[in-house]
Amino acid sequence: MPVRTQVGIIGAGPAGLLLAHLLHRAGIDSVVLEDRSRPHIEGRIRAGLLEQGSVDTLVEAGLGARLLREGLAHDGLELRFEGQSHRIDLLGLTGRRITIYGQQEAVKDMVAARLETGRPLHFEVEEVALHDIATDHPRLTWTKDGTAHELHCDVIAGCDGFHGPSREAMPPEVLRVYERVYPFAWLGILAEAPPISHELIYARHADGFALATMRSKILSRLYLQCAPEEDLALWPDARIWEALQTRLGVVNTGKIIRKGVTGMRSFVAEPMRHGRLFLTGDAAHIVPPTGAKGMNLAVADVRVLAAALAAFFRTGDTALMDRYSEICLKRVWKVQRFSWWMTSMLHRYSGDDPFEHRVQVAELDTLVHSEAARTALAEQYVGLPYDI
Repeated sequence: MPVRTQVGIIGAGPAGLLLAHLLHRAGIDSVVLEDRSRPHIEGRIRAGLLEQGSVDTLVEAGLGARLLREGLAHDGLELRFEGQSHRIDLLGLTGRRITIYGQQEAVKDMVAARLETGRPLHFEVEEVALHDIATDHPRLTWTKDGTAHELHCDVIAGCDGFHGPSREAMPPEVLRVYERVYPFAWLGILAEAPPISHELIYARHADGFALATMRSKILSRLYLQCAPEEDLALWPDARIWEALQTRLGVVNTGKIIRKGVTGMRSFVAEPMRHGRLFLTGDAAHIVPPTGAKGMNLAVADVRVLAAALAAFFRTGDTALMDRYSEICLKRVWKVQRFSWWMTSMLHRYSGDDPFEHRVQVAELDTLVHSEAARTALAEQYVGLPYDI
């Protein structure tokens, strides 16, 4: 027997869960489908930096109690190159700050809030398929424990990430894809060690990029530039700590409890809407992590979509729905530019190109000695104003 709801949401990451929560607060019913287990989505380590606007959004939505207690607010960041460190005063330049709060922690908060509403959140579903998305009556089908299910809805929100079925359901003649794959990756570790600084450190070094950040006052999250096909077996703990020491100048060592390699890409799918299907977050765009914008872009998408759907279900007005892709993509491309710029400025593209090295150092030197340039970086880093 088919089930009926107003909005079918594919994916229980930050985008899907936040959308479901905002819709519930607006009196709009939804069903959330997730192909992974609850322990998996609550345990996977992802981004941990929230723009001021993302923090404000979560707090205003009633999802910020633990975030405000446990999040680590940062008023600045540090750029390190040629063996010297230079602080960028984010708060002084913009009046805004960023907060470190692991994405998995935000997901835990959102899952708990969703379950408290009693509305459907289905984990470990399989074979999710989208149907009739170009009509006013789209459908979702899936299986759970070998049983087939069908959901009739007015709108489908594709919040299912880069590899989910939502984007693939859009007609190929409609979809345009823009992509850049970078010739390097990040080797990331989570270590039981106090952070080396109370703010993030971005380092450009002749050996490659490094980043020092944290997940708490006793957990450090550290990254090293490496090859995309890097074999982790070639990186024993001692080699990792030695490389971090070289690139960052100083580290606090400890037990490494997680280790992995993350590829780097820029990706945008246009449009972000077809018929009654709306793409959000990683289903529509991927940014290299240098700018720390992935989850923040998803929050921005959801703000627009939630407002558009509230207007539609309240009055039948489709004006904001019709502009959803246009509004979101304007921000997406600005964030892509910023993330590309940060990545290009701080990473080693070719180890034997002295021209590249000198230009990168000159750009960093110009940046740290120009208030206008520092302000431009800070405005992008803490987050652009919302259009909606």
